[in-house]
Amino acid sequence: MAKLKRINQNDLRNHNLSVVLETMLRTTTPFSRADLAKETGLTKATMSLLVSLLIDNHIVREGVPIVQSVFGRPSTPLLIAGGAVCGIGIQINTDGYGYIVLDLDGFVIAERWVDEDLHDADADAIFNDLDRLLRAQEETLREHGYAITGTGLALPGLVTEEGHLIVARNLGWEDVDLNQYDLIRRLDVIAGNESNMAAVAQLPGYATQRVDEGIVGPNGSFIYISTDIGIGGALVRSGTVVRGDHGFAGEVGHVSVQMDGPLCRCGRRGCVEMYAGRRAIVEDADIAHGADAASQRSLDEFFRRAEEGDARTLEVMDRAMRALESMIVSVINATDIGTVILGGAWARLDGVHIRLMERRVQERILARDVVHVRIMCARTDTRPALIGAAICGLRKFIDAPLSYIDE
Repeated sequence: MAKLKRINQNDLRNHNLSVVLETMLRTTTPFSRADLAKETGLTKATMSLLVSLLIDNHIVREGVPIVQSVFGRPSTPLLIAGGAVCGIGIQINTDGYGYIVLDLDGFVIAERWVDEDLHDADADAIFNDLDRLLRAQEETLREHGYAITGTGLALPGLVTEEGHLIVARNLGWEDVDLNQYDLIRRLDVIAGNESNMAAVAQLPGYATQRVDEGIVGPNGSFIYISTDIGIGGALVRSGTVVRGDHGFAGEVGHVSVQMDGPLCRCGRRGCVEMYAGRRAIVEDADIAHGADAASQRSLDEFFRRAEEGDARTLEVMDRAMRALESMIVSVINATDIGTVILGGAWARLDGVHIRLMERRVQERILARDVVHVRIMCARTDTRPALIGAAICGLRKFIDAPLSYIDE
């Protein structure tokens, strides 16, 4: 007979703490101890011990007691407390690099962004500067009593779980071992594709306090489309990013929508990125070219001209939208996920254009009689991938709280 594995009490407590924290983060209405016990299925005695541990470590605090009736005992709501643990997010993109530090309650503790054109940039120089900036920030966090639970890094390319950047074509980087950098090793950085990180930022309560209903629920399924210089994507099913067998799922920007179209940096022709990428639409509208086409100023000018009804800009916008629609139809057919979230440049589309895009996609999917397509714009966060990277860092605390608190 096989020997039965003994239950490790610390593993059980870790699991229970994780369940309690996740339950608190995902609700917009504070729970009392009794509410949490009912919601999680844990006993009131167990819940009392767990909550006391979280309060003692300044992870949770008690709110003002609520008297629900003249005969009942007051109910004390429990709230996520800030000031104890934090996650760091780092992003390197074509328009610059920087970091953000998030508290467990979603508060931005610190942030820094360096505007710079990073096409064909020196990777060593970028990582060395980030290392310098973050060493100073880490010292400040320690002085204020914060424990850094994890760090995420968002990159515009293919990244393995082992920290190997296969390629980031818009940066001009190939075959980069991220683990060679002191920053990556010191902070035990979780590196990943920027679209996957941005998708995480759309999930309410994933690792920071949920403050609103969000555009999808905590267990939502959706296709996230990141529209920047390049176009990326992420598939989220039941609240979990689908990374694929090798971690590279979601590269929708290189779906070809015209086989004899313009040559893409990936080596193929007619990729949707060549029609709907931020640089592409600015250049096609003859607003700017080269490095200037990647600037925020040029993108703002594109949408200003579109609002004023400039014929050439509207023609470019319509062609870009149709390219996006063609790609979205293919992805919906392949994944059976009917909700689409647009992030980045195309998240600026107004409701009229979004409904037009939604209607045209609905008409062309194979399961149009039973699947109702929803297309929405992402939250208005300036850099969702940066925020998502910090949330991924904080998620390490949610998954293993006992690693960061005293019993």
